[in-house]
Amino acid sequence: MSEMIQGQAIIAAIQRASNALNAQSEYLTALDQSMGDGDTGITLSKVANALLEYVEDNPVDDIAKFLMSAGMATNKAAPSTLGTLTATALMRAGKVVKGKSEIAAADLALMFNAAVEGIQQRGKAKLGDKTIVDAIHPAGKAFATAVAAGDTLSKAGSKALAAAEVGRDSVTPLRSKIGRASWLGERSEGKLDPGCAALVIVLKALVN
Repeated sequence: MSEMIQGQAIIAAIQRASNALNAQSEYLTALDQSMGDGDTGITLSKVANALLEYVEDNPVDDIAKFLMSAGMATNKAAPSTLGTLTATALMRAGKVVKGKSEIAAADLALMFNAAVEGIQQRGKAKLGDKTIVDAIHPAGKAFATAVAAGDTLSKAGSKALAAAEVGRDSVTPLRSKIGRASWLGERSEGKLDPGCAALVIVLKALVN
């Protein structure tokens, strides 16, 4: 596959994801109000606005530096759990492509994997704990498998989205084991995890 991703495409992707998070802020907050602090939508809007401002002011000469600085801007704007996880994902993804001004699908797969690992290590969550990991881990795996099989970026993205949706839905019946949501015990069963929901929203914006 010879598709190369330039800096402008990365900026456009961040803008689409950020606008989608802003549009779904109230929905995410409502989900979180029934599960935890009720601040997921607010936190992710802070992240989205920080990223929109960042990409407006910063050209993409070196993709690694661009993403790592985007991560720092995210952490500064929203130093809460989800903000820190988002920042970690951006910085870990950036580290994989040091010195590159354009990336291939294979690079993107490595970046996706690095972001997943960063989120798992930072958040200390495992599959089945009912967190964002349950959506992003299968999505990263599906994307990498599709890219390795020679799928187009669009097709690989669609497979990642489908895997994230399956992951999200598979843990919805379960009890939350991490964070404020875990305090609810059995009352968290059957409720959508806001982190999983947010990840699906982001992937939809990126893929569509």
